[in-house]
Amino acid sequence: MLQVAFPIDAFMKVLAASTDPVYTRPAAPSWLDKRLVHYLQDERDLPFAYLIFKITATMLPLAVLLFVPALRGPWWWAAFGLFFFFSNARFKGPFGLMLHCTSHRMLFKKKYGWLNNYIPWVLGPLFGQTPESYFVHHLGMHHPENNLPDDESSTMFYQRDSLRGFLRYLGDFLFLGVAKLASYFTKRNKTTLRYRLLRGEAVYALVTIGLAFVNLPATLAVFVLPFLLSRVIMMLGNWAQHAFIDAASPENCYRNSVTCINTSYNHKCWNDGYHISHHLKPALHWTDHPHHFRQNLAQYADNEAIVFDGIHFLHIFFYLMAKRYDLLARHFVLLDGTERTEAEVTGLLRRRTQRIGRAVLVPQLA
Repeated sequence: MLQVAFPIDAFMKVLAASTDPVYTRPAAPSWLDKRLVHYLQDERDLPFAYLIFKITATMLPLAVLLFVPALRGPWWWAAFGLFFFFSNARFKGPFGLMLHCTSHRMLFKKKYGWLNNYIPWVLGPLFGQTPESYFVHHLGMHHPENNLPDDESSTMFYQRDSLRGFLRYLGDFLFLGVAKLASYFTKRNKTTLRYRLLRGEAVYALVTIGLAFVNLPATLAVFVLPFLLSRVIMMLGNWAQHAFIDAASPENCYRNSVTCINTSYNHKCWNDGYHISHHLKPALHWTDHPHHFRQNLAQYADNEAIVFDGIHFLHIFFYLMAKRYDLLARHFVLLDGTERTEAEVTGLLRRRTQRIGRAVLVPQLA
């Protein structure tokens, strides 16, 4: 039988030129560009202003329309179909990562600071984001704890290529997440963050319950279903971002996270694939991540960081659930150019997804 020898990069990738978005100042900005930049902290965030306009012009009117009593039957379902399309297929990713970016770096200048409430308090609920909960969870707990044991959303204690493990992780967050986060803030004496968390959750719950008595189908469509979907997606994303952890040094950002380069996802979701550099420098602007990654390749290689080319976090999640380490290996980037066999790469990836027991972990972090 004829044996075909495949080159090593048929199964893995050498580092290729970047196709991910960076900032280029427009040669001839429009009148509207200039007006909007006047309100923004950073002109590089102009795409966020346009995204806000698009969501406001589409989803907000549709949400209101669904509560109109005269809208019934096929017309109601048509409006719901459009709302669901915009909420999930069109805007969920870009909005969620805009919320992420603007949580780290305020969008509007201090003199227009009241506008910074528009994203979490007006638009956020349309995507099931309870007001300010994302901010306090992400900046008040996740980044300070860095996926270590005190991080209430840590993936360390789960088998990260196991669907059963993920469902346990998701269930814990859905049913106990708010209580655990509030308890964390109490222990850390972060009372302001605890207040903001509980206020946002309570307002969302009370408005949802009140509107359910007005129009139950519309309330389920606009508030309940997006709420459930958003929490599933957030946990799925965090699971994939922190699926590969080196048990010997779980505090090392290079070894407890992952980077995805050269994917259309980075264009749609503001370079969210660069999760290692985001944990290294949380306030780094989203357009700077590709350059930061290239500047620090030696550190990535020395720390045996896991970098994938051409796939994003949804691919990672589903490949892990199917235990398709071979597909992950085909997108694994050989950062230092050293050849590896597929078995070597899949072995590394499998080791990094193993559940880390507390008994093993404590002596290392002591």
